[in-house]
Amino acid sequence: MRWDSRQLEALAAVVAEGSFDAAARTLHVTPSAVSQRIRALENTAGSVLVRRTRPVVATAPGQALLRLARQTELLGAEVAAELGADDAGERDESGGPDSFVTVPLAVSADSLATWVLPALAQVDGVAFDLHRADDSRTADLLREGVVMAAVTSQTAQVQGCRSTPLGVMRYRPACTRTFAERWFPHGPTPEALAAAPVIVFDRTDDLQDMFLRERASRARPPRHHVPSTVEYEEAIYLSLGWGMLLDRPSLGDRPAGGDITPLEADTVVDVPLYLQQWKLRSSVLDRVTAALRKEATRRLLPA
Repeated sequence: MRWDSRQLEALAAVVAEGSFDAAARTLHVTPSAVSQRIRALENTAGSVLVRRTRPVVATAPGQALLRLARQTELLGAEVAAELGADDAGERDESGGPDSFVTVPLAVSADSLATWVLPALAQVDGVAFDLHRADDSRTADLLREGVVMAAVTSQTAQVQGCRSTPLGVMRYRPACTRTFAERWFPHGPTPEALAAAPVIVFDRTDDLQDMFLRERASRARPPRHHVPSTVEYEEAIYLSLGWGMLLDRPSLGDRPAGGDITPLEADTVVDVPLYLQQWKLRSSVLDRVTAALRKEATRRLLPA
């Protein structure tokens, strides 16, 4: 079956931008033209490809074609860059704006705030479309065709992808001494854990609940939701509550200020990370994943 490249391009734009109007602005066409291309692609596929919600979401058949669209876009951009380099003769290694290839990548906020950006900074000629999600959810974006690679804690290999261990991010349940004196005078007992405020990143963050399930399974403490790595750590340092702090011997210094103490001296929660990427022969994708693996080896704990 032959697929129309403009129709695939429209599908990728609609899902990436979240609406037909935004996709039209990206493609420099009218919303009607985008809608016509999507309908034509759906007629060819014999299936509904997107749910016309806000944001637009790809259906299961749409996810399969979205992966094809992303792969076609990536390989086409690589060929265009090679031809442009040949035509231009000697040119700067990074080229101009037209030589950049876009790579959608899914990462967690903690990875983004610590080691991923230094890795991506080593890759020239690539524009990154970063999608932030919990480590346990990033693989879903890969499965849906939204991204080409994902840093994930999921061990199960996504179909059509290959998985490489990266290392471990280590967390410790911690709070300030002032907070501990007020809420944990006798240590993190089940009664204290049920009453003491806890800080969670967002509603998909399960790290604190893992700790609570083992020590106070029925506890339903007050929760602060702080969906930013820097502000999350700052909230702990300001004694708003206790939470899982990144163990940073190789990731960098913690924010200044605060007198932090662990809830339990020897308790850690290790989150193994994997890099899952499409099984696609692409020099650009290979350079991106090589940089991520190199930086992970340097910054993360061994798996």
